[in-house]
Amino acid sequence: MAKINETIKGSYKNKDKLNVVYIVLDDSGFSDFGCFGSEIETPNLNWLAENGLRFTNYHSPPTCSPTRSSLLTGRNHHAVGMATVANFDFGPEFPNKRGRIVPEAATIAEVLKGNGYNNYALGKWHLSPSHQATPAGPYDNWPLGKGFDRFYGFLEDSTDQYKPEMVNDNTFVEDNEEGYHVSEAIVNKANQYITDHVSIDPNRPFFLTLNFGAQHQPVQVFKEYIDLYSGKYDVGWDVIRKQRFEKQKELGIIPENAEFIARNPGVKAWDELSSEEQKVFARFKEVYAGFLTHTDEQIGKLLDHLRAVDELDKTIVVVISDDGASSRGSTNGSVNHTLSYNGIDQDFDYILEDYDDMGSEKSKIEFPNGWAQVSNTPFKFYKATTFEGGLRNPLIIYHPTKIEEKGGIRNQYLHVSDITPTIYDLLDVKMPEEVKGVKQMPLHGQSFLQAFHNPEARGREIQYYEHNGMRAIYYKGWKAIGIRRPGQPFENDPWQLYHAEVDCTENHNLAETNKEKLVELQKIWEVEAEKYNVFPMSDAGPDGFSKIADDTLRARNYFVLYPGMSHLPEGAAPFIINRSYSIRVPIERKSGAEEGVLVALGGSESGYTLYIKNNRLVYEYNIGTMLYRVESREDVPKGEITVELYFKRTGNYKGVASLYIDDCKVGEGAIEQTHPYKLSFEGLDIGKDSRYPVSPVYRNLGEFSFTGIIKKVIYDIVAEK
Repeated sequence: MAKINETIKGSYKNKDKLNVVYIVLDDSGFSDFGCFGSEIETPNLNWLAENGLRFTNYHSPPTCSPTRSSLLTGRNHHAVGMATVANFDFGPEFPNKRGRIVPEAATIAEVLKGNGYNNYALGKWHLSPSHQATPAGPYDNWPLGKGFDRFYGFLEDSTDQYKPEMVNDNTFVEDNEEGYHVSEAIVNKANQYITDHVSIDPNRPFFLTLNFGAQHQPVQVFKEYIDLYSGKYDVGWDVIRKQRFEKQKELGIIPENAEFIARNPGVKAWDELSSEEQKVFARFKEVYAGFLTHTDEQIGKLLDHLRAVDELDKTIVVVISDDGASSRGSTNGSVNHTLSYNGIDQDFDYILEDYDDMGSEKSKIEFPNGWAQVSNTPFKFYKATTFEGGLRNPLIIYHPTKIEEKGGIRNQYLHVSDITPTIYDLLDVKMPEEVKGVKQMPLHGQSFLQAFHNPEARGREIQYYEHNGMRAIYYKGWKAIGIRRPGQPFENDPWQLYHAEVDCTENHNLAETNKEKLVELQKIWEVEAEKYNVFPMSDAGPDGFSKIADDTLRARNYFVLYPGMSHLPEGAAPFIINRSYSIRVPIERKSGAEEGVLVALGGSESGYTLYIKNNRLVYEYNIGTMLYRVESREDVPKGEITVELYFKRTGNYKGVASLYIDDCKVGEGAIEQTHPYKLSFEGLDIGKDSRYPVSPVYRNLGEFSFTGIIKKVIYDIVAEK
């Protein structure tokens, strides 16, 4: 193979040009698209399916970053350094868990760049460590560092749809105008990129990846889309799941012998719920369905634009979801993004208060796990598991000329790592031996181009899985699953065995009756795990949020932040969880009327803020269900002074907050509970509180910018008083 040519390989004739578009939805289950059995209106996804192919035995890792890394590289995710989500960086001792794609695994954008393509990325990235999502980089693992020419989107796992933390190329931007929505904004920007591209250089092909925040929490969409489904889900999740199951059989999405399985553990029968619970839980689903219809509408805008500029008939379109639907909403659902990430269930009365606000900027929702099972129909369990509910997702491929059987269905076992090698095959692109001077690892995926023409073409015979210690292996129609028992030796984990070829819903565990086959598959898993860098394993789960690698900028214990600093995402902010720390702020006030926020991290659903109002120094810690407040006993003096918040940890996730003015204590109060994993999904501001304010006290005062002078903000994480 030749060394990659970083220059354009001549000009393209228009008739030879073939663009590629990847469309990635987030946490959308196997059955959510209309063309995969849903009652949700998705006419544009349906059009792609009717004019392309649906692949019904397609699999991916069970969480976001691993799937995305595998999609863009054509390799297994452990081997490229993305064993788990990019929020976590476990340090050098875990080279497979550093939250970034290794240089030895070039992305499709890097490869296509050497073949004359322009490359555009929009929406969710989630392929660089959270601690690198700063206004000052490092940028190596951002989209422009991985082969893309333009980027407009968000770097971490999720963001508010109305007031997001967005990046344009390598610059954080504010996008808080009235009527803003991430899904609409990224498609508008995608259409702008395409317009510019075909207007200026129409003979050059492009690769574009469009990555929606939908259907990941927070589930937020305009009321008119929610109202489309008013009353639709009053019949409940048991009825809807059965209807989808029957529709899937009618469409040929699942085999005739597929068995309808019982409710997952923890999911109540709909008829056992109170009328008030049914009302609220149905509303969750109305919002989710409206969100998906709105997303589909944006996909339609992209397709219409490609038609308008005469590019749709020169464009391959690939549509996937990155994993199954999430059960993070637990039994009652969630209306607070941060509480659910911190494993704090929300009681029904707390959720009921948000009923009228669901879908709006005032609520950050995730549906109850009863609806998550519906999304994953006909399969068991959810995202983040290695059962089919976590791994098996919809795949649609549209090709303007290569698909003769439009609307066809294919049942080959496929993996996300197979998609990009198939695209290379379609484009006649060879994987180079080197990219940017780095020798490349082989592609792990295999092209399934033959399946475009031949419904009986062979699929993948073997694929391993591992997520937070939960394991699985598929081999020639059989599947074994290792059930993780956290804290126990991995060798003590029990395993289940399914004949996947005849039991697609994993309804009959054969581990006891076919031990020989189970042992065979366990040995195969070990071989594959060694081959693809699965070891060392870890079952840290959300504890990964608290693992701060020593070789990162966030590992510092002392930070000096200056006024005018750009908004800093929470995952890169000074790490104060379960630690003692101080925040010192030298300020100057010429009068007692000068007030405002000195430093704030987070928003209305969680976070902390230090501010001056009515001439008093105030600290608030908002956990979501409780707002702790400490106020100075005396006025803040004029002139040059230093104010300080000192938090003394007194136990796990609790402490005492003390306020000081020029080293004199002026206030104190107990903070009985702080968040254990993630403080907020909004970042840190100096001298203001942007987006959603932490404190209800200044909620109607905009950003409540400080009107005096802030000289700097000093975080000392190991401070002792």
